[in-house]
Amino acid sequence: MKVYLKAISLHFKSAIEYRASFVTAFLSQIVVFFSYYFVILSLFNKFDNIKGFTLYEVLLCFAVIHFGYSFCEVFARGIDRFDKLIINGDFDRLLLRPKNVLLQVLCSDFDPIKLARFIQSLIVLVVALLNLNIEWTILKVLCLLFMLISSIVIFFSIFVISACYCFITIQGLEIRNLLMDGGKYMAQYPIGIFKKGFVIFFTVIIPYGLVNYYPLLYFTGKSNNILYMLAPIFVFLYLIPSIWLFNKGMKKYSSTGS
Repeated sequence: MKVYLKAISLHFKSAIEYRASFVTAFLSQIVVFFSYYFVILSLFNKFDNIKGFTLYEVLLCFAVIHFGYSFCEVFARGIDRFDKLIINGDFDRLLLRPKNVLLQVLCSDFDPIKLARFIQSLIVLVVALLNLNIEWTILKVLCLLFMLISSIVIFFSIFVISACYCFITIQGLEIRNLLMDGGKYMAQYPIGIFKKGFVIFFTVIIPYGLVNYYPLLYFTGKSNNILYMLAPIFVFLYLIPSIWLFNKGMKKYSSTGS
């Protein structure tokens, strides 16, 4: 952890070296994020609910998914840009160092500009919670914490799986976008509003539904099923195949010769 924090500190100092550029990029991220937010507001300007989900229930779903994604964009940026490490030959150097390779990949990059999205997701989360009539209990608090933590875990796992794809080909941007961006934009809405096939896919194959749909049903009082509250815990199991695939890929890795 000490090594990781030191690496973050160095990347942050580097990012703010050119402050005008940093501030401009930071503000641009704010504009981009709120464009997603205003799309939802515009949608509810025409409809009172979407299959029983109100504006602030959808915003809660939206905030949870963007919380995890923006967190990983900031603190796991090295994994997100893993293809660049291989293309530039930097991954070869990481393999020679006596530190955990995945930790070194995490330390290789840090993007403080994306903190704008992380902060905004927290703002939207607070706005949603203040406008929802939630009967707060210990289980409801735990449910919300599970949702936020599992959101980080699911995106971290997908980042790692996307990195594993780079061991096969470094031209896998479309696959990564399908898993990451496509799934993220779908999961920012309660997946129950989509057709059954999509619900099954995003519950079993890529378990976004366990992050912010089933626990959302429990949190908002639409269901009393305690398993829905515990659903985010099962997302942690997704880490097992992702880490296993990464270690497996390293064993079969061949240098690009850069």
